[in-house]
Amino acid sequence: MAIWLDENSKIIVQGMTGSEGTKHTRRMVASGAQVVGGVNAKKAGEDVDGIPVFGTVADAMAQTGANVSVLFVPPRFTKDAVEEAVDAAIPLAVIITEGVPVHDTAKFFQYAQNSGTTRLIGPNCPGIISPGKSNAGIIPADITQAGRIGLVSKSGTLTYQMMYELRDIGFSTCVGIGGDPIIGTTHIDCLAAFQDDPETDAIVMIGEIGGDAEERAAAFIADNVTKPVVGYVAGFTAPEGKTMGHAGAIVSGSAGTAAAKQEALEAVGVKVGKTPSATAALMREIMTGA
Repeated sequence: MAIWLDENSKIIVQGMTGSEGTKHTRRMVASGAQVVGGVNAKKAGEDVDGIPVFGTVADAMAQTGANVSVLFVPPRFTKDAVEEAVDAAIPLAVIITEGVPVHDTAKFFQYAQNSGTTRLIGPNCPGIISPGKSNAGIIPADITQAGRIGLVSKSGTLTYQMMYELRDIGFSTCVGIGGDPIIGTTHIDCLAAFQDDPETDAIVMIGEIGGDAEERAAAFIADNVTKPVVGYVAGFTAPEGKTMGHAGAIVSGSAGTAAAKQEALEAVGVKVGKTPSATAALMREIMTGA
């Protein structure tokens, strides 16, 4: 099994005709994902490598049976694109775009919440991959294999590193949730889904400085997660008051520090590595006993 994305997922790409959209559509197709259409109101009727372009998300879904959309849309158009996907009631929308204004994200997140039909992943994220089954986003498909570890991460590159370091064991699903201050799917959402997935045996959770998402995840783990969880928190050396990479990665006083997050996670039994490689070693020990 996998969470939210599997071999039956049919993917459309909003912004498929743009340079990034085209490049990553080809990468998704090469990895075995079922990409069935693109969306661009000005280029309806055209195609990319034989994949048809539709004028609207609703048209694309009606014609192809799509149930996932991946968005490669410039930041100023992202809000409208997400709301169009929500209006069409697509079950999963993966928003790759970086630099989306936070007030836009707040609006379309609430719009999706009110609809009750569409799960958002992102924005500013690498997407979601269920190795050997499907790939929606920009995550490299050839760096790991299918297995029984679930991975949720704020960081794209740390997602890739963890996938590679544990490539011999493999993953059920890897979710890059993004590092913006407001995101659709959270650590807790993924933890709950992995807990309920009978083919996920253990979970890696990668966080970073800023906010209190990891502390809230720790409280959720204490009450709801029985599977082993290992963690890593990026930013142990980050100076106070400086945004580091992601818009949400900023430390304010004692709030949001890597040390505070590590303490919260370890207090509920999560083993936290000091480096990504140390974290991978902790998971290897759980999965293999070695």
